[in-house]
Amino acid sequence: MNYLNITKYIYLIVGAVMTYDAISKWNEPEKPWLQVIIAATAFFTYFFRSHFAKKFEERKNQNQKNSQENQSNS
Repeated sequence: MNYLNITKYIYLIVGAVMTYDAISKWNEPEKPWLQVIIAATAFFTYFFRSHFAKKFEERKNQNQKNSQENQSNS
């Protein structure tokens, strides 16, 4: 499950590279809209995964805490 924590940073790197590529090619006749869309999608995916990873971790910790309380009450 640790690889899931690493893969979200890959999205951040891809977004940064695509943003750099789009900025460097912006003055060309054809605008680099594909790079802009890929960068926006990568940043969205990074923040989406980070948000839900925190929610799942909090839920996991809460469930562990509740199970420990239930065992101590028994």
